[in-house]
Order: sequence, then structure tokens, then C-alpha cells
Amino acid sequence: MDIDLAQKAISSALSGFWKEAREINKKILRETPKDIDALNRLARAYAELGEITKARSTAEKVLKIDPFNTIAEKSLRKWKGFKKGETQKGSILPAQLFLEEAGRTKIVSLLNIADEKVLAKLDAGDEVSINPRSHRISVLTGEGKYIGRLPDDLSARLRKLINYGYQYKIVVKSIEEHDVSIFIKEVGRPKEFEDLNSFPAEKIEYVSFTPPELVHKREELPSPPEEVEETF
Repeated sequence: MDIDLAQKAISSALSGFWKEAREINKKILRETPKDIDALNRLARAYAELGEITKARSTAEKVLKIDPFNTIAEKSLRKWKGFKKGETQKGSILPAQLFLEEAGRTKIVSLLNIADEKVLAKLDAGDEVSINPRSHRISVLTGEGKYIGRLPDDLSARLRKLINYGYQYKIVVKSIEEHDVSIFIKEVGRPKEFEDLNSFPAEKIEYVSFTPPELVHKREELPSPPEEVEETF
């Protein structure tokens, strides 16, 4: 295998140059037709370019060589509902995308996730939105389709903060068959709440005359000057 060519193929994919990535991987496969990594990269390039039929057949070639290849299996599940010409949303993931910042970011696993037809079209790095309701917050795709919901305690906190004027950016962190995690980042807050973090660290306090168990205290949110009616 030509290591330099493989590195060029990877770099092209990371930069979103899918046509270039396709041709480089084809070149690798002319020399080593059973290169599984190159086949998986080629399948992904085809999918990004809307060549779903070729993407599927390339992933199937991988499984003929390696029947338990998880990348090819997951790709085929993902592309199952895709139509010819439909492209997979490309995800160029800059290193800073999931950079954690104390008090301002949080990784959350969603509850009651959608069926695999919806999840199949999601990718790590996709930006999603939240839909606050009276008692919970749902997470939606860019097309408004339900993905899952936030845990109740986090929903309660974020609904209040959103009413105060806090703003958030949410992207998909990872997707598995029965699990979707998202990365929530606070991107704006009112000046009067400069010292109130969206995601405070849990305080642990030892209390006298109790067994050596930890007593957890969560930061309480201040009451707003007046309740803001939810319009979601």
C-alpha cells in the first residue's frame, strides 16, 4: 500500500474534497484491490457525492472481504433509506468543534430516540435545534424531525435559561444504533447573568454527624424578574 497516497486520500476527505478523495482511493485500489480502508474511504466519497448506488456496492465489497467490518455495516444501514442522487451531509469536523469549556458546554445522551430511518441521515458534526415545551426539550434535525429529548432535570434548567436570554449551539457528537449524544455549547448570555453558568459543576459537601456519604448540591437558578411566557 502506498502510505503517501492513503494519507492524501484521508486529507482530501477531511478537507471535504470528495472528488479528489474518490480518485485517489480508486488509484490505490487499482494497485491493491482488497485494501479495506481504501474501499471504505471510497464508499464514503461516493456517498458524499450523491452516488449512493456505488457507495452501497463498494461497502458490500468490503463485507465480502471482511464480513464483520463494522464501518461497512454501519454505512449500509445509514444509506438504506437514501435515494439516488441524495447526498450524505458532509461533516468536516474541526478540532475546536467539541472543545469543552467549563460551565458553558455539556455532552448529553438523548432519551427516547427516534427510529433508525431518522438516525441514518444524521452524522457527527450536524447542527441540530432544540424545541422547548412546557415540561421537556426535544432535539430536532435541521428539517424539524424529532431525534430525541433531553433529560428532565437538564430540560428544566435550560428552559429557564433560554427565557432569561441564553443562547445555545447544539451539534451531534456521536450516533450509535441505540444512542445519540449531543454537544451543547452556550454561545450567548445576558450581561446581568455574567456569573451564572449554564452547566455548573456539581458541588460536593461533607456534612457533620452523617455517615461518610456525599451530599450533592446543585446551583439554584435565580427567579426571573417576571415570568416570560414560552412561545415555542
